[in-house]
Amino acid sequence: MGTEKWYLEKELSWLSFNERVLQEAMDKSVPLIERVRFLGIFSNNQDEFFRVRVADVKRRVMIDADQGKTNGAASLLQRIQQKVVRLGDTFDNTYKELIVTLARQNIFLLNESQLDAEQERWVRRYFENEVRAYLSPIVLDDGIDPVRFLKDEYTYLCVGMSRQARHHYALVEIPTDVLPRFVVLPPGKSRRRKSIIIMDNVIRLCLNELFAGFFDYDRIGAHSFKMTRDAEYDLSDQLDQSLLEKMSDGLKQRLTALPVRFVHDRDMPADMLATLLYKLGIQHHDAVMPGGRYHNFKDFIGFPNVGRKHLVNRPLPPLKCREFRDSPSSFDAIRRRDILLYFPYHSFSHVTEFVRQASFDPAVVSIRMNVYRVASLSRIMYSLMDAANNGKKVTVVIELRARFDEAANIDWARQLTEAGITVEFGVPSLKVHSKLCLVTRREEGRLVQYAHIGTGNFNEKTANIYTDFSLLTANPEITSEVAAVFDFIRQPYHRSKFQHLLVSPLNQRRGQYGLIDAEIANARQGLPARIVLKLNNLVDKGLIHRLYAASQAGVKVDLIIRGMCSLMPGVPGISERIRAISIVDRYLEHPRVMVFHNNGQPRVYLSSADWMTRNMDFRVEVATPILAPELRRRIMDLLELQLNDTTKARILDAGQENRYVKRGNRRKIRSQTAMYDYLKTLEESE
Repeated sequence: MGTEKWYLEKELSWLSFNERVLQEAMDKSVPLIERVRFLGIFSNNQDEFFRVRVADVKRRVMIDADQGKTNGAASLLQRIQQKVVRLGDTFDNTYKELIVTLARQNIFLLNESQLDAEQERWVRRYFENEVRAYLSPIVLDDGIDPVRFLKDEYTYLCVGMSRQARHHYALVEIPTDVLPRFVVLPPGKSRRRKSIIIMDNVIRLCLNELFAGFFDYDRIGAHSFKMTRDAEYDLSDQLDQSLLEKMSDGLKQRLTALPVRFVHDRDMPADMLATLLYKLGIQHHDAVMPGGRYHNFKDFIGFPNVGRKHLVNRPLPPLKCREFRDSPSSFDAIRRRDILLYFPYHSFSHVTEFVRQASFDPAVVSIRMNVYRVASLSRIMYSLMDAANNGKKVTVVIELRARFDEAANIDWARQLTEAGITVEFGVPSLKVHSKLCLVTRREEGRLVQYAHIGTGNFNEKTANIYTDFSLLTANPEITSEVAAVFDFIRQPYHRSKFQHLLVSPLNQRRGQYGLIDAEIANARQGLPARIVLKLNNLVDKGLIHRLYAASQAGVKVDLIIRGMCSLMPGVPGISERIRAISIVDRYLEHPRVMVFHNNGQPRVYLSSADWMTRNMDFRVEVATPILAPELRRRIMDLLELQLNDTTKARILDAGQENRYVKRGNRRKIRSQTAMYDYLKTLEESE
């Protein structure tokens, strides 16, 4: 059966996911400041969407044009633009509503014209003392090429100065990398009233202080804009260049790539807009989008709470794992039994402590780790350097092509190399996306291995807001295969055989097909058959084809998909036994989990891989079976809590309407809170 007719374009499905994020900003049951921050998350997501997915579609449009094709990518781009415009209107209306709602809580977001005399004096002093030193306007004279230096992560003001028929234009970058975007004003007569001004408006107020004395003008004004560049780049084929050098060159290409989106203040004068478009070389109308007064709403992720505690989410203190808490060392705990951690419900300090202890433990011989994304001040990376200083053999596989983290990973590669660590860059044709750490200790005259296999990155920062599983095990059946994955990365032509792990691109696709087919066979024999999948994205056509076949054979399929879902659930005769939901809440759902009923002997896997073609065939990914029965039960219990969510679950269907699951007469379940309570009970029980 072909799936093309029953396949949603992943780009439109992604926009549907971001609409669910926007729903959180619209949801009056969400604390007010959190609603404002969801506007920032939506905006940040939308920026990345244009940098990656829209840029890719536009490249496909150009290819189709060269080949004389008239439909395909061009039609998809048009539908994307229509949905983006609709979401933009919803965003603008939501922002206006939130500004009014903030005011009801005595929190006022002021522009430069709304300041009273005392506030204006304070802002002008603030500009002189804190802001002006970071501003270096670029005058748009002939010969100035702004494409060379404009950054696609920043908002700019285009300042227009005119006297009679003479016009000057200058660009001013909003310096949010060194100064806060939101400036809290001192309290006035009313201590209850809290006032905030955006940095853009601080600069607007003080344009004369910035330009007077350098230009002759009788009118001056500023309008904001931002642009988004294509995030792709080509790597040089020069044989004498190291991968580090090639990646550095590739990043320079990204910095000078032509914009794929130009968003401007819709009140920007026509001559100013025409000048900017000419200077930026933007010729296609589809790249130009009028917007509101402010851009880079991603900064709203950090919107300050200057009001009462109830305006933000109630804290859920990270839980301490009982096994680690009751053991003298991480290795003693893991040696006794497999340990399952679920972040951010559990403290990520258990992972950083595991690596820290390994860095100085006299029994530790070696440490091997994959690195995809880490925190900017990563304790794990510093522990690895400490391990090298302590004479341990440390090998780190750094993925230099981790999108938007390339520059940071290049820097880490240099630091680790200088510390005496063996740094490897994996397989040239494959991104290394697995989340592995392997520590080898000498115990009673023999070598014993301890492994970490996770669904998320070794990143202390994101571990506070992304939900992810980590399995820590000393089971030699698993640890020996983790070692084989590292060997494959080093020597990709040496193919190990895996009995337990599913490893992309070696046996992951074949293994997933086999697990689905086993459920199909059971259903055809009249046996109970069920599949539960929790993924970020489900877009691979081969796997979707298999799930459709499972549904038609009588297998019950439950999907929890955070982001893109190209599968169409509930289609009569095709997927009527497939149910799909998506949960967007205070934490970003990130784990990949697979459960196969297996006639009452469930097979449960944790994986680094989404069900996308790139993850199955073009990356190094690892899925591990959960061998401990009590941990399998725990994972299945947690998934059932999500499947029964009556608060934050949305229905995924062919219409992409994002309707909330109806509660009916069922009890109210908010799964993220319920999972925290479930785990807390486990960790506090004797």
